[in-house]
Amino acid sequence: MNTALAEGTLEQRLHELAAERYHHRHPFNLRMHDGLLTPAQLRCWVLNRFHYQRHIPIKDAHILAKLQDPAHRRGWIRRIHDHDGTGADPGGLERWLRLGEAVGLHRAELLSGEGVLPGVRFAVGAYVSFCRDKSPLEAVASSLTELFAPDLMVTRIAAWERHYPWIEPEGLRYFQGRVGQGRRDSREAVDLVHLWTETEDDHRRAVAAFTFKCDVLWSLLDAVDHAR
Repeated sequence: MNTALAEGTLEQRLHELAAERYHHRHPFNLRMHDGLLTPAQLRCWVLNRFHYQRHIPIKDAHILAKLQDPAHRRGWIRRIHDHDGTGADPGGLERWLRLGEAVGLHRAELLSGEGVLPGVRFAVGAYVSFCRDKSPLEAVASSLTELFAPDLMVTRIAAWERHYPWIEPEGLRYFQGRVGQGRRDSREAVDLVHLWTETEDDHRRAVAAFTFKCDVLWSLLDAVDHAR
């Protein structure tokens, strides 16, 4: 294997890209964490972000269908369970619905999809199509934004507790659960990408997939930001 592909090199490149392109730097997120959003703006974000959340199990099902190793499928299917729930766990989608209720949205409104912005629909559709159509390496690499989600969740929890005390604590359960899940899931995805990255072209495609996902997340926030 080329020394440029040594373990750790890819992660270093992802950290460099994330410092510039991950959506923690988006102006909307910055205002959210500074406590500058109105209740209406928070509700707009929660409603539109739910459109993304409800498609995560769908994109993961596309990735699952690409995995040839049963051990890899056993690991990846857990992501679908995390969002859709199991008998013992209501799942992330249910927690997001409770978040919606905590900010003043009706559950039926979230589930209907009415009010989802065209730009959000376009970005989410592009992401699902990417995971359906691209190689296993690229589809999994696009999920590597999870490397940076736990720190964002910690920042968000603290900001919401400080600046938006009108939101019931139960509404923060989704963010709290994703701290540990994100760390576990990102490690799993990084290991798969390392396993499959054998050439410089593999490395390039993995980085391009990560960059594409950053653009999806940024575009989603652009749509919400411009709607305010």
